[in-house]
Amino acid sequence: MLCSLQQRPGIVEITVNTGQVRFLFLNMGHFLDHFFMLIFASVAALRLTQEWNLSYAELIPYATPGFIAFGVCAIPAGWLADKWSRDGMMLVFFIGIGLSSVFASMANNPVQIALALTFIGVFAAIYHPVGLAMVVDGRQKTGIPLAINGVFGNMGVACAALITGFLIDTAGWRSAFVISGMVSVGVGLLYLVFLRTQHPTVASSAAFIAGKTEATRYSKSTLIRVFAIIFFTTAMGGLIFQSTTFALPKVFDERLGAMADTATLVGWYTFIVFTVAAFAQLVVGYLVDKYSVRVVFICVAILQALFFTLMIQLSGLAALVVAIAFMLVVFGQIPINDVLVGRMVRGEWRSRAYGMRYVVTFTVMATAVPFIAWVHSSWGFAELFGVLAVAALCIFSAVWFLPDL
Repeated sequence: MLCSLQQRPGIVEITVNTGQVRFLFLNMGHFLDHFFMLIFASVAALRLTQEWNLSYAELIPYATPGFIAFGVCAIPAGWLADKWSRDGMMLVFFIGIGLSSVFASMANNPVQIALALTFIGVFAAIYHPVGLAMVVDGRQKTGIPLAINGVFGNMGVACAALITGFLIDTAGWRSAFVISGMVSVGVGLLYLVFLRTQHPTVASSAAFIAGKTEATRYSKSTLIRVFAIIFFTTAMGGLIFQSTTFALPKVFDERLGAMADTATLVGWYTFIVFTVAAFAQLVVGYLVDKYSVRVVFICVAILQALFFTLMIQLSGLAALVVAIAFMLVVFGQIPINDVLVGRMVRGEWRSRAYGMRYVVTFTVMATAVPFIAWVHSSWGFAELFGVLAVAALCIFSAVWFLPDL
C-alpha cells in the first residue's frame, strides 16, 4: 500500500509509505530508461528509411553514439550518486532524458538525430547504476524487488514499439520523441515534489547503513572468479538483449508478412511479445531467492540457445510463437547478474559496482547496433539468430564455474 488512512475523532490522517512511493518512481524510471533507448529503433525501421531515403542498414548505425554514451557514462553516474546523492541523480535522469527526447524531435538529418540520441544515452546511463542500487538498499532478499523493477524496464521495451508505431501512424515520428519527453519531465517534477516533502538525508542514511550489512564476506579468489563470470555473461547477455530488442520490429516486419503490414501492427506484435516475456523476471526472481543462482542461470542459458536455433528459418505464426519463447528467457536472465552484484558488494560501493557492470553491458550493446546492420545487409536475420545461439552457449559454459550462491 502506498498510503493508509488513520481516523481519530474529527481528524483523518493519511500516512504515505515513502519507501513504496520511491520504489514506484524507481520502477517508472526503469520503464522510461528502456523506452527512450528504443524509440529510434522503431522510428528508423518504420518511417525514417522512407523519409530520409536511407536503407535500414545505413540508418541504424546513427544510434551507436547514444549506446556508447549509455555504457561509458554509467561509471561516472554511479560515482556521482555514491559521492553526492542518488535521489539527486534520479531527478537529473528524469528531466535530462525528457529534454533530450524533445531535442531529438527537432532533427532534420541523420547527424542531428545522432547528436540527440547521444544526449539521451548520457542521461539514460544514470538509471542502472543509481536506480538498481536504490532498489536493493536495505534488503536481504533482492530477487523479487529486482524482478519487479525489471518488469517495468521490459514494459518500457514493449511500449516503445507499440506507442511509437501508433504515434508514427497518427501524428508522425517527431511526436514519438516530443510527447514522451514531456511525460518524463512531468514525472521528474513530481519526483522533485516528493523529495521536498520528505527528509531524504535521514531516509537515505538509514538505507545506506542497512545496505552495508547485506553483502556476505567472500574470499578474494571467489570474488575475482564471480566477477569475471558476471562481466563475461554480461557481455554476451548484452549482445543478445540488444540484438533481440532492437531488431525485433524489423524481424516482424520481414517475417510476419500480411500479419503485420502497418507500423501499428508491427508495434502491437512487438508489444505482445515483450509484455508476455517481461513477466519471466518475476519467476526468475523468485527462483534465485529460493534456489542456487548457478542452477537457474544454466537453465536459462540453454533455453536461449535452443530457441534461437529454432528461430533461424521460421516465419509467420511459428516465428511469433518462438519469439515469445526466446524473449521469455532473454528477459529472464536480466535479474540474475544484478542479484549476484547485490550479494557480493557492500552498500556504499554498490552504485559504482552496478556502473561497472553496465559499462560492459551497454558497450557491447553499442557495438551490437552496427553488427545488426552488417549482418542484416550481408545475409539476413537467419545468421543473426545463429550467432545469438552461439553466444547463449558461451554463457552456458561460463556459468558452470559459478560457486553455489
